[in-house]
Amino acid sequence: MNGGSKRSLFGLSPSRRDVVKGTTALAGAAALSGIIPKASAADEDTLTMLTWPGHADAHVVAPFEEEHGVKVVPKEYVGGEAMLSLLQQSPVGTYDVILTGNAYIEMMRDGGFIEKLDPTDYPIDDFWPEFQQFPTHWLDGDLYSVMVSYGFIGIAYNTQRFTPDDLQSYEALWSDKAKGKVGHFDWYLPSMGVLSIYNGNKEPFDIGEAEFQKLRETLFSLKPQVSGFWAFAGLFGAMTGEDALVVPGIGEWLTILMRKDGLPVDMTIPDEGGLQWTESLSIAKGSKKQELAKKFIQYMSSPEGLVREATKPAYNASIPSIPGWKKLNEERPGDAVMLRHEFDKPNVIDDIRAGKINIRYLPKQQSVETWSEAWIEYKNI
Repeated sequence: MNGGSKRSLFGLSPSRRDVVKGTTALAGAAALSGIIPKASAADEDTLTMLTWPGHADAHVVAPFEEEHGVKVVPKEYVGGEAMLSLLQQSPVGTYDVILTGNAYIEMMRDGGFIEKLDPTDYPIDDFWPEFQQFPTHWLDGDLYSVMVSYGFIGIAYNTQRFTPDDLQSYEALWSDKAKGKVGHFDWYLPSMGVLSIYNGNKEPFDIGEAEFQKLRETLFSLKPQVSGFWAFAGLFGAMTGEDALVVPGIGEWLTILMRKDGLPVDMTIPDEGGLQWTESLSIAKGSKKQELAKKFIQYMSSPEGLVREATKPAYNASIPSIPGWKKLNEERPGDAVMLRHEFDKPNVIDDIRAGKINIRYLPKQQSVETWSEAWIEYKNI
């Protein structure tokens, strides 16, 4: 392929090719508007970044831009399916770096969208042990992505109406107290994932047909409790106006922002457990600026970059580096407390080591379409 050709999916196994095609169809045409960033990827003074919103904010990237005399130009997406659509429809070399969740890295590798990385180029040895060989970042012994942030997913709740004791189990979603006040973040993956945990599935996204049918039944039985389905921004209004008092499948990335606005909300992980989402950076296949892309990932995984990533205006997140934690505690102790990144008190690593956290993946034994169609049917009953 040359720089002007479209990406193909040749080289994907049939199952992976089907998943990518399915997720692309789910994303819809809206995801494809404005595929090419405003600045050309060929511009010497730019680094193009395909990313979830917020990661190219000046708060995060300004020191890198100043040091290297470049401008980080983002193309933002919401949802992994939209990201895959953009990659499929973009000419090779459109992007230099890609930020995505761990669930999509293997598909990006198999689709020829990202480069293999040299682990000695990055400070992975500085990461907490739990993140040094993180699943899907390493594939067949090779590194393809470097983690820069993560967070946990459980139940978001109104602290004036519920307490953590009320929400020790996801069973509370079916209680009289929650009737008509269960809100949903409108994405099948975390919303169904936490209910799969509630059903006792040790691998919530790797379940057989019997377990999936039980998950459908659990999901559909919740509908009489539900007040609505909202995208990210809509949840602010729903919880502010108390249309939703409890929201399964949501994490502190939402509740911290809302608390900063003075709203009485928090997040808890029930006894059954919660999910972990991650965000990491890869070098895009075909980038003409691979050395600059490598330097950008080195900056983003340094203590300086990680502290800025943890405290970005769009949403806060946990970070994987021990030196990053030290810098956060030294320079922004209030954020270290808020993110539970203190060394001498219960912290987010303790939750992982206690076995409360499951990594979020795409469905393994069913197709993405099977899960998403169940979600759409649930919404429409």
